[in-house]
Amino acid sequence: MVLDRGTPAGAERTRLFVYNGGFLTNKRIRRILSLAGYDIRLGLPQQSDAVGVWGNSPTAYRGMHIAKKHNTSILRVEDAFLRSLHPGRGGEAQLGLLLDQTGLHFDPETPSDLETLLSSHPLDDTALLNRARGAIERLKELHLSKYSAFDLDVQPPEPGYVLVIDQTQGDAAVTASGGDHARFREMLVIAQEENPGMRVLIKAHPETLAGHREGYFSDQDQSDRVSVLRKPISPWSLLDGAVGVYTLSSQMGFEAILAGHKPRVFGHPFYSGWGLTQDENPIPRRQRNLTRAQLFAAAMLLYPTWYDPYRDQLCELEIVLDTLEAQTRAWRQDHLGWTASGMRLWKRRHLQQMFGRHQKVRFFSAAPTVSKRPHMVWASQARGIEDATRVEDGFLRSRGLGAELVPPVSLVTDDLGIYYDPTQPSRLEELIAKREALRPDQEQRVERMVGQLLSKGLSKYNTGGISLSLPEGHRVLVPGQVEDDASILLGTGEVRTNMGLLSAARDAHPDAVLIYKPHPDVEAGLREGKIDAHKLADVVAENTDPTALLAQVDELWTMTSLTGFEALLRGVKVTTLGAPFYAGWGLTTDLGTVPARRGARSSLMGLIHATLIDYPRYMDPVTGQPCPVEIVVERLSSGYIAHPSPLNRILSKLQGIFATYAHLWR
Repeated sequence: MVLDRGTPAGAERTRLFVYNGGFLTNKRIRRILSLAGYDIRLGLPQQSDAVGVWGNSPTAYRGMHIAKKHNTSILRVEDAFLRSLHPGRGGEAQLGLLLDQTGLHFDPETPSDLETLLSSHPLDDTALLNRARGAIERLKELHLSKYSAFDLDVQPPEPGYVLVIDQTQGDAAVTASGGDHARFREMLVIAQEENPGMRVLIKAHPETLAGHREGYFSDQDQSDRVSVLRKPISPWSLLDGAVGVYTLSSQMGFEAILAGHKPRVFGHPFYSGWGLTQDENPIPRRQRNLTRAQLFAAAMLLYPTWYDPYRDQLCELEIVLDTLEAQTRAWRQDHLGWTASGMRLWKRRHLQQMFGRHQKVRFFSAAPTVSKRPHMVWASQARGIEDATRVEDGFLRSRGLGAELVPPVSLVTDDLGIYYDPTQPSRLEELIAKREALRPDQEQRVERMVGQLLSKGLSKYNTGGISLSLPEGHRVLVPGQVEDDASILLGTGEVRTNMGLLSAARDAHPDAVLIYKPHPDVEAGLREGKIDAHKLADVVAENTDPTALLAQVDELWTMTSLTGFEALLRGVKVTTLGAPFYAGWGLTTDLGTVPARRGARSSLMGLIHATLIDYPRYMDPVTGQPCPVEIVVERLSSGYIAHPSPLNRILSKLQGIFATYAHLWR
């Protein structure tokens, strides 16, 4: 299903006549152009129309000739600087286009729209430059480049080398800068002469590594000092270890600037001439000195036309970064393929959708003894299995209960432990400690997301329910739990039952209004933990919406319930008697024993960033693609969400009847 929002009503549109088959066969190009206000046409243009040409492609001359003959404007179209996981020659759709009405960003013969921005735009808006700085840091942190399908487990060479960047033979950006074999070899010689005794690494182009096009360098250029690097290593990792960078016109020269280098440039790329490069052949008309943030703001925020594949609309760069964050994480975890064990039959289809996009997951009843693939196991079935990634439901799971076999839209993967088990470290603990301090852009993202969660009243299961009007007084919410849940068995001490929790809360608050909220799985008769709470609680909130309760209470007492985390999101004071993942960071009153290793003092925004952005994997139920958390928030609130199949609904009713044997399907 594609949500077609189109161009705003009343917006001026332009007929765009094209003479390159790619404009007609590539759906993503057609869609981005349409959203940008261009209607693709065949035939001959009128003076008020425009002619679209693809860069300096072999067919560009057709459009140039017709535009000149009919006195029409030209729209030059190119892929944006963040394109996709893989090169476009593999068929993957792009996430943005460069639409230039005056020139080509890589061709110095005529100033492009980008060059005009760089030379004449004030680039002094504080908000714009702050966005640029935040986006630069995200590119580095997430290891994003024009093509981002590289495995971060592949280690870069030992630092202390000179990096020479290869490009593909005949590429338009190379030709426009006067590049040829002789020019590239001259660059290699100069790199050695200017850095006597230093190792020289030649970085092969991603399209060369993929077998699409040859580069200018080969194994014949290797020597005792020079080697060709053919591993798909993150450009950011390579730049971190380099002491110098040499390029003709590669986009990696732009990334080198962002990484803090002043690259030696032998051609005329868009980023040369602004005081941030050492230019072999300067362009006289480029006289302005810019900062890195200003260069980035023009090239990445103002110039491209970015596309959001989930909402099917044009967007800002930050949305593209969110998209690539989700897609690259999925590829980097999944591209080798998975083996899996401990996965119930009803879960396998959804696990295949989540983790099997690049290679199908191979399911086994027990962990295979020999496999080149990484292994995953459902967290509750992981005992005795070494070196496995544990999988569990995410914190924004679904509209409906997992015990009712409603499929999840989020899952967490943990290669160290699992978030609900405080007896051993987990990846979530590491992420929370890492987010002890957030950048401004990260703070803003979390604040926007939390605002959406609160305004839409979202929680883990989103089952809805009635809203109660609670008695006046100091209101304390006590959420019940499933008493045989792993978080209770592993994460509690003296108090480990719902009645024990309720008694402790009443002892601490003899005069408070105590509200007991049974766990929805227990209410549905699917799990253990039912108690008679009326003796101690003033209100037993059965079949109620937990988010509506949180909006009315002053504090919450819990063993390990996720409702405690949801209370923190809403500014509710939380007391824990166990060791849930959110305890021990200075944000809760902890009466139980929490691990001493939780020494970081995370902010609430940092805890939320780690828990809802960094840790889970999300899948968009509309497009079936890996997606950022914001898309799942929208789907959960709008109703575009998965529901259990008829078979699962029958099974869920049967398991309610045979709840004692629930271990057979969980």
